[in-house]
Amino acid sequence: MEKKGYKYKLTLEALSNPQGEPINKTPIEHHFQNHDDLYKIIEMAQSKNLFKNPNDSIEFSLGLKLFSEVMLKNRDNDLFEEFAPAFGAFMKKLKSR
Repeated sequence: MEKKGYKYKLTLEALSNPQGEPINKTPIEHHFQNHDDLYKIIEMAQSKNLFKNPNDSIEFSLGLKLFSEVMLKNRDNDLFEEFAPAFGAFMKKLKSR
């Protein structure tokens, strides 16, 4: 049985290096599922003005949701053992804003 959730496609395309020279790399296309509506989360983060630059809300929201979904799927992995309590506290703080 397939897990229910929102389905997304993320495409990462390298544009240039720090010197402004173009980077010739094949774009990475990644399909994934998330239990949350990422568009809604990005809109909420932008409306709360968490950062001076509104684009930071997009990067923050995507990074956080991608990371947290992997952590949820791998909650038994000892890699997250010490981090999980701090992450839970961070999420509570974030949601209270």
